[in-house]
Amino acid sequence: MIHNDVLRRLRYALAINDTAAISIFKLVNYDMEIGYLHAVMKREGEEGYLPCRDKIISLFLDGLIIKNRGRQEGQEPQELGPKERLSNNEVLRKIRIAMSYKDEDMIDVLKLADFRMSKGELSAFFRKPDHRNFKPAGDQVVRNLLQGMVKKYRPDSTGAGRSAQTSLKKPTTSTLGANKPKESKPKEIKPAEITPKNGKPNESKPHTNKQGVVASPSKKVESAASRSVNDKSQKGKKQTNTSVWGELPAKKR
Repeated sequence: MIHNDVLRRLRYALAINDTAAISIFKLVNYDMEIGYLHAVMKREGEEGYLPCRDKIISLFLDGLIIKNRGRQEGQEPQELGPKERLSNNEVLRKIRIAMSYKDEDMIDVLKLADFRMSKGELSAFFRKPDHRNFKPAGDQVVRNLLQGMVKKYRPDSTGAGRSAQTSLKKPTTSTLGANKPKESKPKEIKPAEITPKNGKPNESKPHTNKQGVVASPSKKVESAASRSVNDKSQKGKKQTNTSVWGELPAKKR
């Protein structure tokens, strides 16, 4: 597995920022430059990317062992030579020692990444290379172990493999203000701006009677005038005494 990914994911799982990473390298007497540390934390293809050498990842894991478990007297970490390589089996072994994992612990961490493995299969990775039951570990095993560690130690995280320095940054007030959506005030609609669905301005609709005949305003005035004339004629008729033989003479008082 690419050592840049191992370093990046391990730092993210354990929330190790730049200051803590440099102090871990100092435990193995290695002065890590911040510029080189940032370069090996980049992804392949990004500007300024540098490959993480086997020596660097080995020193980091040895320093993590000393940080978590203390320094053993009489034993000093050995640096890898220019042509020596750190295998996936050695990466698993160093992570196991640094985190004080037992077989059951590693199996449980792998389960968090939906990766199933028996105790016999796991123990084969920690055999000596000349042992008959030795089995080389693939990139998938290391990748799933680191993914399980992220879910174990950072269950609220949304992604793995990001830079530990980036993930530990807290949002500032300006950042929160920039991300906050602006509240939009509802637009006040004036009565004149309201238009019906057909797109034409409101017009007074003519009155329609029960027969469906449209009554115009002029006809309404004429009908009202004719009703008033009829009412007056009816009142005049009531004041005159009539019969079938004509008008009757008025009674003498």
